[in-house]
Amino acid sequence: MSLTGRALAQSLRSLAERDEDLARAIDLVGPLHDRTRPPGFPALLRIVCEQQLSVASAAAIWRRLEVELDPLTPENLLAADDARLAALGLSRPKIRYGRCLAEAVREGRLDFERLHGLDDQAASEELCAVKGIGRWTAEIYLLFVMRRPDIWPAGDLALQEGMRLLKRLRKRPDEARMDRLARPWAPYRGTAARILWRYYALTKRGAQAPEGA
Repeated sequence: MSLTGRALAQSLRSLAERDEDLARAIDLVGPLHDRTRPPGFPALLRIVCEQQLSVASAAAIWRRLEVELDPLTPENLLAADDARLAALGLSRPKIRYGRCLAEAVREGRLDFERLHGLDDQAASEELCAVKGIGRWTAEIYLLFVMRRPDIWPAGDLALQEGMRLLKRLRKRPDEARMDRLARPWAPYRGTAARILWRYYALTKRGAQAPEGA
């Protein structure tokens, strides 16, 4: 099941019924618009580029990449030398990770079609087998591109802060506590994550929710 359309509406109703704090947050953040990115190499490369960058900085770099390497394929990325990619704003680690991803796709070690037939854990492991892709990157791809309904990026700092604010906790919860607090929200923790990111952004002025949240 993909969290779009009726499934998304159903998940919002279910979460609001089982958690009054989430119901309050849902009323505050308003509709969750569908901004699904087409699955594949460009979508995953963009998430790699967004690692540890502000939304604005990542968007600027991505616009330059799309223009310079049009069409943005593994072959075109691999054909660009490091100096050219660095001039577009990519750091050395991001250049290395981008090349690793492009090689994995070109060689068939990462098959985006195959991911659709895997469960969440297996799909995450397949993604994380590529150098430069860790748990956060894999989860963001599964959540925002594949729209898997129960993905819960418990290690995301903004999500942790959103949980602290929502539940009025004294300190930001760690991953283990995040998992415990979110357990009642299954199988819609992906929707809950999107709500919390938006809630955090609205509560903390100047903060930004991830693209697609």
